[in-house]
Amino acid sequence: MSQYLELLKLILPEYLVEYFDLVSSQKEDEVMHLYFEERNIVPIKDSKRIIIAHGFHKSITIQDFPLRGNTVYLHIKRRRWLDKNSQEIIQRDWDLVAQGTRMTSEFAAFLKEISRY
Repeated sequence: MSQYLELLKLILPEYLVEYFDLVSSQKEDEVMHLYFEERNIVPIKDSKRIIIAHGFHKSITIQDFPLRGNTVYLHIKRRRWLDKNSQEIIQRDWDLVAQGTRMTSEFAAFLKEISRY
């Protein structure tokens, strides 16, 4: 199984493979939609607190590198937790989208780099 995970890390952003589960996929013509939900793994900095899962944020959609001629859209649902004592909502701070775009940071950096030529 770890061989597949290492391969996926080459295809998808590494944080998706480590912290999210692929819950479904859909292919329409040359467009691929991949749906991810964040795993119920409490952030390490909050592991000493009494935390319970508290649902998900609204899903975001971002564009990633094309795969085998298919446009790829990642639909990502980030998890949130509730601190039972303070009633504070806890979430990871993800840098999923490049600033000013609707694409992954890696894809935006790639496009920026190739536009220089």
